[in-house]
Amino acid sequence: MSKKQLAVLFAYMQSQRQEINNLFTIIESASTESEEKTVYLGYTLHNLYCALEDIFKRVAEAFENNVDDLSRYHRDLLRRMSFELPGVRPALLAAQTYRTLDELRRFRHLFRHAYAYQLDPRRVADLQSMIVSAKEELDADLDNFNRFLTAESQKKT
Repeated sequence: MSKKQLAVLFAYMQSQRQEINNLFTIIESASTESEEKTVYLGYTLHNLYCALEDIFKRVAEAFENNVDDLSRYHRDLLRRMSFELPGVRPALLAAQTYRTLDELRRFRHLFRHAYAYQLDPRRVADLQSMIVSAKEELDADLDNFNRFLTAESQKKT
């Protein structure tokens, strides 16, 4: 990967992180006091996963090409981010972050595809709490990967 490609990936990740932080701000203060608020929180949790998955797609495209099995695309893409690829890239996600985001991925799938399903406010609130608690670890994982990108870019000089 060229220095320019590394710089583009780094810049993209920084831009996405701003969006992710904005979504976390909403999630942290959201409530499930009414059906409307529960749906809004669900929508924001869905958007958070989509924003994170956009980063994962870019990393996969940059370092290891594509996920081949489209029927398991979202699950495989997330799982791949928890793998270190020796000589290629470190794991983007620690094991605990992966497990938390896998819960968010499952929720995103339900939210996106269960049209007649009414969200359970307790389950949405539990996911909210889990995601908010994982923010620090997620930030650390993304920071570590950004350090890797910076180090790789400096090697190209």
